[in-house]
Amino acid sequence: MNTARREIRKAMPKIDLVIEVLDARIPYSSENPLVADLRGERPCIQILNKADLADPDITPQWLAQIESREGVLAMAYQHGQPKLNARLLQRVRTLVPSKRAGPVRAMILGIPNVGKSTLINALSGRAVAKTGNKPAITRHQQRVKVGKHLLLWDTPGFLWPRLSPAVCGYRLAVTGAISDRVVEAQEIGQFAADFLVERYPERLLRHYGLTELPEGEMAVIEAIGRRRGCLRKGGVIDRDRAANVLLRDLGAGGLGRISLETPADCITP
Repeated sequence: MNTARREIRKAMPKIDLVIEVLDARIPYSSENPLVADLRGERPCIQILNKADLADPDITPQWLAQIESREGVLAMAYQHGQPKLNARLLQRVRTLVPSKRAGPVRAMILGIPNVGKSTLINALSGRAVAKTGNKPAITRHQQRVKVGKHLLLWDTPGFLWPRLSPAVCGYRLAVTGAISDRVVEAQEIGQFAADFLVERYPERLLRHYGLTELPEGEMAVIEAIGRRRGCLRKGGVIDRDRAANVLLRDLGAGGLGRISLETPADCITP
């Protein structure tokens, strides 16, 4: 992490614009607080990636909240969405209207597993960045030309040293930004179950064929395990397997489009 930060800080004087990729399901929790310090006064475009997995009623709230900041524009994106380059270049020209000869130099930043590499490949029209479902796929900086007008500096994803508040860490874990070796599946699953019971109870009932939701997040995990056959010898429910079933279904969009936070949850008036 420290190496990535040093490399970014060293390259930043050459950069005209910063593009920060956020997870549309958790824009606040996936926004690295170190980026503001690293970019200084440079303008910024925040792309809410994986918008097809986020609640369509909540994403516009985040776009409006982000664009209320000076020098920052926002856009939502989902894989395969057409006219990505035109939409991005329009915002680039708004923030960097006059430029010397040559393309605008933009550094693309984002936490691990936020979909940075997939986005770069979509912009370039070819597989120039490695992709995967695990954090820390990108290891080194690379430069990627996007047409005649934009040069992207790709960087390794990095997290900040202390995840605060704690709820941000859980949201990051649910979306896969934190390795499952760091936080136990049961703990993440309990957080997800508690959130879904509060915000999207009907999705749990429908997806797992439950007639009612039991009281307590662990009871919900066990109910899911029972329905999905996550059993050990003697019919004992395997809570780890059941928690992983919930997390996989949630991450893949099996429970529908879900946002794990709203501006009202995160932004102090």
